[in-house]
Amino acid sequence: MRVGIGLPNTTPGADGALLLEWARRADGGPFSTVAVLDRLVYDSFEPFTTLAAVAAVTSRVRLATMIAIGPLRGTALLAKQAASVAAVAGARLTVGLGVGARREDYAVAGVDHRGRGTRLSEQLAYLRGAGERQFGPPTEGIELLVGGASGQALTRMARYADGYAHGGGPPRAFASAAVRARAAWSDLGRPGRPALWGQGYFALGDPERGSAYLRDYYAFTGPFAERVAAGNLTGGRAVRDFVRGYAAAGCDELILFPTVSDVAEVDRLAEVLSP
Repeated sequence: MRVGIGLPNTTPGADGALLLEWARRADGGPFSTVAVLDRLVYDSFEPFTTLAAVAAVTSRVRLATMIAIGPLRGTALLAKQAASVAAVAGARLTVGLGVGARREDYAVAGVDHRGRGTRLSEQLAYLRGAGERQFGPPTEGIELLVGGASGQALTRMARYADGYAHGGGPPRAFASAAVRARAAWSDLGRPGRPALWGQGYFALGDPERGSAYLRDYYAFTGPFAERVAAGNLTGGRAVRDFVRGYAAAGCDELILFPTVSDVAEVDRLAEVLSP
């Protein structure tokens, strides 16, 4: 199983210089990928813009959205954003897409929350070249993932994407979702199996600050935010157990997202993952 690291593009106190230094250190470390989250109504950096900047200071790691909220963007613009980043990065881009769970993001974007699943399916088809002629760099060669837990999301993943992006939680939750993803893939007659990506959160240097961020970031879920915060990996043993659990559950790529904006977290995590 490959292990990547998230960028702190949604964590408090991050700035452009931190994001770029974080990416440089990750590129020189044991990580397979650097990834970003997406949120509109939050103090955060836009994911495709962030990855375009990161592409200029890295050469080895893949770049990924885990996930970007597709329907907040126009289909042609989304395709052009993704294709442009892929061209700048030298075909290192994985685009994970989903519908998102926060209605306020849709309200501020001026996009109707209803029908978002249908719009995402149309966007995925367009990215796969089923739409009208695209303008700008081609989208061929971009790895596509789809996130979401519903049956419709899994069918969408199996029809259009290369794999599945799980939303996080303990290894047993990932294992259950992986079974459903493989079944959806098989039901549509796809050969082989989908790529399976997972994610988790960590704070090795300042656990309390990291957990406070998660409570704020997931406040829209109500009491469930406390469960997310409780899952913050705050020690080396917790990280290693989490990684082993995901590997045993069949995960192909695990992204560990930071919950504090301290670039030393890159080095701390690298040390924990060292053999």
